[in-house]
Amino acid sequence: MSDVLITLSVELEDRPGQLLKVLQPISGMGGNIVGIVHQRGKKTPLNRLPVEISFKMDSEKVQKLIDELKSLGIIIRSFNEVRLTATTSVLLIGHLIHTDISDTISSIDVDGEAECVEMHVSMPEISGPSTAIITISASGKEKLKEAVEKLKEVCRKKEIILIEPVNEELV
Repeated sequence: MSDVLITLSVELEDRPGQLLKVLQPISGMGGNIVGIVHQRGKKTPLNRLPVEISFKMDSEKVQKLIDELKSLGIIIRSFNEVRLTATTSVLLIGHLIHTDISDTISSIDVDGEAECVEMHVSMPEISGPSTAIITISASGKEKLKEAVEKLKEVCRKKEIILIEPVNEELV
């Protein structure tokens, strides 16, 4: 049995019970929910709610899950197995845009073993400091630590404050 991290994007009708309709088969097959992004304010072209669910599951059960969800009438926009299994989020504060945020994010890559998987930026004033919450995933805890250390080094050079971890403990 080899658990993999799966990210599943679905479109759900805006009515009670629809999210549960997706979560029950995941749970029933031994899946462990890692995160759910559910934005009620956004609608898809089919006037449905986009929902992204990340979970860990035995890789041999993934196709059975996809088939079951389709048989339940769930619209699956995408799904993928993610090889990145260790995750943490950090908060960056400073002149992120003016110091090339793309370069800052690129520093996270550790030999193709780590990457920024999500980022939320707030820039209240064009010339003022901005903030970003960055979620980093890596192929393991050691690679995650390396990625965060590289990011710290870049942030020190750019005079960006880095606060870690925001929502998990980096082991």
